[in-house]
Amino acid sequence: MAKVWILDHETKGTGAQMVPIEKKGAGGDQGHSVIVAPERKRVEKPPAPRGPRRFKVVDVMTREVLAEGANAQTTVELLRGIRSMVDVSVYVWEEQAEKWQQLTQRELRMLWDLR
Repeated sequence: MAKVWILDHETKGTGAQMVPIEKKGAGGDQGHSVIVAPERKRVEKPPAPRGPRRFKVVDVMTREVLAEGANAQTTVELLRGIRSMVDVSVYVWEEQAEKWQQLTQRELRMLWDLR
C-alpha cells in the first residue's frame, strides 16, 4: 500500500513541506489536528472498441489521391504497384482527432514490408 503524506505547515518562515503521516502523528499534536483527504476511487473505463483502420494513399509527385478510406488489405494491394516507398504518402484516419494522420517512416516501412 502507498504511503500517505500530509502537508506540514507549522514550519517557521520556510514554508510548508510534505511529510509522512506517521511522522506527523507521532510528534505530539500542539493543538492542531491532521486533515487527511479521503482516497479517490478510480473508475477505469474500458477503451472503446476500435474499428478497422482506414488508409489514404496520395501520389507525391501529382498529389493525386490513389485510395481513400481503404482497408489495410486494399492498401497493401495498391502498394504492390508502387515503385518506391517514397513515391507515396500514406495516411491513417484518426477517429478522435477526426483527421488524416500521416504514417511515420517506421509505420510506412511496416506496411511496405507486407506487400
